[in-house]
Amino acid sequence: MRPDVEAMKADIEQSIALLRRRLDWDAALRKLDELNARVEDPTLWDRPDEAQAVSRDRSRLEAQVNAVREMEQGLEDGIMLADMADEEGDEEALEGARADLKAIKDRAARAELEALLSGEADGNDAYLEVNSGAGGTESNDWAGMLLRMYSRWARAHGYEVEVEAEEAGEQAGIKSATIQIKGPNAYGWLKSESGVHRLVRISPYDAAAKRHTSFASIGVSPVVDDAIEIDINPADVRTDTYRASGAGGQHINKTDSAVRLTHVPTNTVVACQAGRSQHQNREQAWKMLRARLYELELQKREAAAQALADAKTDIGWGHQIRSYVLQPYQMVKDLRTNVETSDTQGVLDGDLDQFMGAALAARVGETRGSTAE
Repeated sequence: MRPDVEAMKADIEQSIALLRRRLDWDAALRKLDELNARVEDPTLWDRPDEAQAVSRDRSRLEAQVNAVREMEQGLEDGIMLADMADEEGDEEALEGARADLKAIKDRAARAELEALLSGEADGNDAYLEVNSGAGGTESNDWAGMLLRMYSRWARAHGYEVEVEAEEAGEQAGIKSATIQIKGPNAYGWLKSESGVHRLVRISPYDAAAKRHTSFASIGVSPVVDDAIEIDINPADVRTDTYRASGAGGQHINKTDSAVRLTHVPTNTVVACQAGRSQHQNREQAWKMLRARLYELELQKREAAAQALADAKTDIGWGHQIRSYVLQPYQMVKDLRTNVETSDTQGVLDGDLDQFMGAALAARVGETRGSTAE
């Protein structure tokens, strides 16, 4: 066996062994059998909320177990192909086997990190909110770039993206936007992205071609289901309605269908304009408000979490978590983990796994599994 193939084999075997330990493999298989039996019990569906929770737990555990089995089978097949190609001197087939093993290695590294997502709401869908900082058109354009970046990251990982609210900038970009990202562990991956993001570039809006610094903030909160109790006093919430902006059908721009809720004690504001009626937007806005208040509660319990208020009260110097420098050199650097890359275009196109992985590993006191080079 070639030395590089042997090294990849060892790395993959180590990752799989670690995954098995974290899952407590034998206990996980027993738990999966129990969940399968419960899902097949027709009386369970007489209790819809419980049935949905059981089905969700079963799907999540089944995906983890199947991932380990698929990686084990892929490793066996890849090594067999590499050995055959090596014996026959078929360099093209050997290169194909290397590519297959590299893909398994990358998948194992991501699975290792996902196994660390054991927080109370890590498995939930997520709301991601973008707000531009001071600076007018420059900051609005940067906020729009961030919205595109996270949307591309989400879709590249098979997540569904829904726009809940968006306020366009006067000349370019956006002043603010909220999207819902739907998929397993969406909140777990995205929660470390909350904070201020700084951009340095030659402004396309400056005729003098001067370098500009722009700021925008990202806020992430988990989508919470009805099983999680969030007590909100209606008297503490101010409701405003307004005319939705942006593209839409004949109805969207003709009535005050958009809804904004303000939780006065915490100064938490959410807005929704995606629905066709004020009723739909009001219902979704309340879900978003519950999610935001739940996130605030999680932050109180988790000392390592960054305070959401810091990310929102001062979108500027001294508060940024990541810098994106396009001029005079190319560099994206996370100021918390020191992970950096010169592939700025790749990052802006949604290649964020190395930053999320490093932040997740640091958050739980792990070092293995960072994809940063």
